[in-house]
Amino acid sequence: MKILQSSIIGHQSENYFVKQMTFFLMIIMFGFPSFSQSLNNQKADGYKAIWFELGQKYPDGDKYSGALGTYTAKHVPLAVYSEKADKTFFVYGGTKNENERYLLCMIGEFDHKTEMVSKPTIVCDKQGVNDPHDNPSIMIDDEDFIWVFVSGRGRHRPGFKFRSKKPLSIDEFEQITEEEMTYPQPRNSEYGYFHFFTKYTGVRQLYFETSTDGVNWTDDKMLAAIPVHEGEKSGHYQTSNMFDGRVLGTFFNRHPNGIVDRRTDLYYVQTMDFGKTWTTVDGQKLDIPLKTQASPARVVDYASQSRNVYLKDMEYDSKGNPAILYIRSYSHEPGRRGGPYEWCVTKWNGNKWITFKVTESDHNYDMGSLYIMENEWKIVGPTEPGPQKWGVGGELAVWKSTDEGETWKKEKQLTENSKMSHAYVRKPLNFKAPFCFFWASGHSHEFSKSELYFGDFDGNIWKLPYEMKNDVEKPIKIK
Repeated sequence: MKILQSSIIGHQSENYFVKQMTFFLMIIMFGFPSFSQSLNNQKADGYKAIWFELGQKYPDGDKYSGALGTYTAKHVPLAVYSEKADKTFFVYGGTKNENERYLLCMIGEFDHKTEMVSKPTIVCDKQGVNDPHDNPSIMIDDEDFIWVFVSGRGRHRPGFKFRSKKPLSIDEFEQITEEEMTYPQPRNSEYGYFHFFTKYTGVRQLYFETSTDGVNWTDDKMLAAIPVHEGEKSGHYQTSNMFDGRVLGTFFNRHPNGIVDRRTDLYYVQTMDFGKTWTTVDGQKLDIPLKTQASPARVVDYASQSRNVYLKDMEYDSKGNPAILYIRSYSHEPGRRGGPYEWCVTKWNGNKWITFKVTESDHNYDMGSLYIMENEWKIVGPTEPGPQKWGVGGELAVWKSTDEGETWKKEKQLTENSKMSHAYVRKPLNFKAPFCFFWASGHSHEFSKSELYFGDFDGNIWKLPYEMKNDVEKPIKIK
């Protein structure tokens, strides 16, 4: 059992104490270093999302760049509706000013009664980091405290867990842990708090931890580390969800020899006893960590097709059958070389895995969300060509299926003639209209202002106020 509190650094590296002694010797020799004052728990004067560029250039643009305030698909969930508060709480990667790339992990709230949004709170000032890989995710616990899990980046930037000081309040947060943690995916289950995440112990390997109070967490347990050949590195990306408070499942891909640009294959595993045992979807028991490429957990062998797999969102139907939304392509390169960029849904129908193509877009990092409702399935995402060709995002559309994901039809286009691309459409947990999905907009190829929006399935769209003079204000109706 590990006990991680604000004064204790969890997941310490082997040379941690050496670093600490070096730090104190530096203070003795040169005095205290100059740190910028943290902005934690300050209110921001509006909803300013961060813009980001990876810096890997190709003929048709960067590998990915643009409006990444609601990035990544591996940060889950980014929003949650509380029936008790009748509010949707949402987190995102913000920034200080329009002309800066300075990451602030933010939280805002939309009040469904008043239809107002409050000024957002800075939960974690990342102290000069400009990379939205450090964006947050969110969870509400059994006592209605709001948790914000702030991602780190590998082993050189730590992650943090923060908890609100008051139930259902975003006014002030306290740091509970500091640890090695990337791509946080927390869930509040019937058994306690469950957390899927990534550590860079190989390259990108999958882990989980559990807790009954949020402060005391189990040791990290490795879930998957599948090499191509013995002795080679392994790597994975995942997206997870929960069914009926008891079933915790995750889809993940595989990075041959740890190379993320060759991400391929599709796997699914689940636990029904809080991580004690793991099985395939049809109940075959698995030994973890998974280390076999041809594991019974493999859903689709995309390596044999030379296909890349970019995971987007997963969901369960009313029977507990899992489904995954993803893009498959032939290359990591953006533009004409990598296409076609096919949006696909793979689902378990109770007997076997089946895959269906939804549509095509123009980038691997186009991101949408999957909704499985009583009589229909829907996808919301930037599937339509946008103002910046071959870039992240585009124009948003709603796709609908009335036969449980087997055939799809574009129901409506949400945005048209936009000056900026719309990117990374995210689904709130237990969503309630009109805050059914939210996203960020910005230029796909050039540094720009980035704004946040939310909308509903009737086609209504609101923009969150970029500048705020009052503590609460009305979102701006766009459509």
